[in-house]
Amino acid sequence: MTRAVDSGELGLPVLPALSGEPLRPGKAARPAAAFVRKAWGLAWRSVALAHAFFMLTTSLLIACYAFFDPPVTVLAAYRRLQGWELQKIRPIALAEVPRDVRRMVVAVEDYRFYEHFGIDPAAILNAKAINDRLGRPLYGGSTLTMQTARTLFLVPEKSYLRKYLEAIVTLELELLLSKDRILELYFQWAEWGKGVFGVQAASYRWYGTGIANVSLGSRMRLVALLSSPILYSPSTLSKSRILASRYEFLLRRFGS
Repeated sequence: MTRAVDSGELGLPVLPALSGEPLRPGKAARPAAAFVRKAWGLAWRSVALAHAFFMLTTSLLIACYAFFDPPVTVLAAYRRLQGWELQKIRPIALAEVPRDVRRMVVAVEDYRFYEHFGIDPAAILNAKAINDRLGRPLYGGSTLTMQTARTLFLVPEKSYLRKYLEAIVTLELELLLSKDRILELYFQWAEWGKGVFGVQAASYRWYGTGIANVSLGSRMRLVALLSSPILYSPSTLSKSRILASRYEFLLRRFGS
């Protein structure tokens, strides 16, 4: 009777299916799983490095801004790349901004500016309640510090990433600068028209003279304009319900 020859006797490799050894389905998938883990690890490290670089860069610049005025901002550079013609930058010290202008900006943009730490959830909820009661969006949710953060370091493209980065810079501003210095940077670089940055440049753009020389009514119009400075001007406030409401509010509170 002929005996079956075992493949091992011939020096051939014994296959698991022929030898009775069970197959291991996870064996072939291990290289792919390892590649995915490695890719995820690399991605997270890249995100962490980018995050650290952003925080280090912005915090160092903000520390410098405690003593020096910014020569340019990300928003201004972005507008220039868009092809906008920028008006002459006119830096101004906070003490040179008329007191009523400072009070008006705080009142209409962020009435709890000197009380919060940059981000004010209570003010956001209260602003919504006031707007609902008045039937018009008079107050916004962004604090003056948040607006300054956007102006100094971010572009105006709305996204969750921008809001996250804005929150980081906002906290850095509050940690490294005084409230008055934050407000001073706001008055120097807030967008006040197409290619117009800062209250002094806005005053020259619309009235041909410095903010200290314009009338109270003109100051109110400039402050009211902050809500939508690209689409409107001080002379066209009445075409926007929001801007008209802001101007009326300022007129009632500061007009007498």
